[in-house]
Amino acid sequence: MPHGCSIGLGLAMGIMARVLLLRSDYRQYPTYPHGYASHLFLGIIAALVGAVSVPALMAQEWTAVTFFVIVAQQFREIRSMERDSLEALEETQLVARGSDYIESIARVFEARYYIVIFVAASASYGAERGGALMGIALGVLALIGSTLVVKTEPLARSVEVIPAPLSFHGPDLYVGDIFIMNVGLESSRESIAEHGIGAILIPKTETARDTLANLGQRQAILHDAAGILGAKKDMDTPEFTPMATRHIQTGRVGVFMVPEEGDVQLLVNVIKRTPVLESARGRSLYGQSP
Repeated sequence: MPHGCSIGLGLAMGIMARVLLLRSDYRQYPTYPHGYASHLFLGIIAALVGAVSVPALMAQEWTAVTFFVIVAQQFREIRSMERDSLEALEETQLVARGSDYIESIARVFEARYYIVIFVAASASYGAERGGALMGIALGVLALIGSTLVVKTEPLARSVEVIPAPLSFHGPDLYVGDIFIMNVGLESSRESIAEHGIGAILIPKTETARDTLANLGQRQAILHDAAGILGAKKDMDTPEFTPMATRHIQTGRVGVFMVPEEGDVQLLVNVIKRTPVLESARGRSLYGQSP
């Protein structure tokens, strides 16, 4: 088989890329083992598409190329699959992800398959032109370059996060000077005062201010915080629901929660690691001040 080496190397590099990109993180998705199995199987298909497309193109097999393009387009359905899976879980979440966060995760999973195709095709092309070593080098460069391009931005780059004390002015709960909500029950106020923690998010730019104004971004912050620290709430305790309220005049956001793990510094670190959602990127990007 004249192209066996390039196809085999491209397939191997593509599968390796999907394995490296397949990780279960603090967002607890994908779960295992079924999530791993389905994504690894689709990763093998994506790697095969990328590995075979280059030799087919060089051999001027236009019918085969058209077929591979059609197959590659089917990976657009990955986004719908992930979206549907996560939306089905929303009803059982004490602190939901929110539609913006779900869409962002779905886009990431779709992009990973395009990265696999690109890595496999790059390795296959390198093997065709210069042998296995060149194929491996081009595959590694393609993987590094692609992951850098699609890498998500953590909130810490544009937002300062500081711990803030909780206080009650009568029944009104405040994080620092930011009003959160009215808590009517005395027992709930006592529990919040004893176990609650808070933080204030300060935007560094006008773009970050717009980002924090997005409800989806704030819901993503709350979901990640609850996933790491836990939340002392149930269906019948809405006053213990984590909240992120915006101070209209300054654009700062106060975050309140009653966690299982009462470590305010851990809350700060989790907020800093929360990814900036594509839908929440500041719309004042082209008019921001340095």
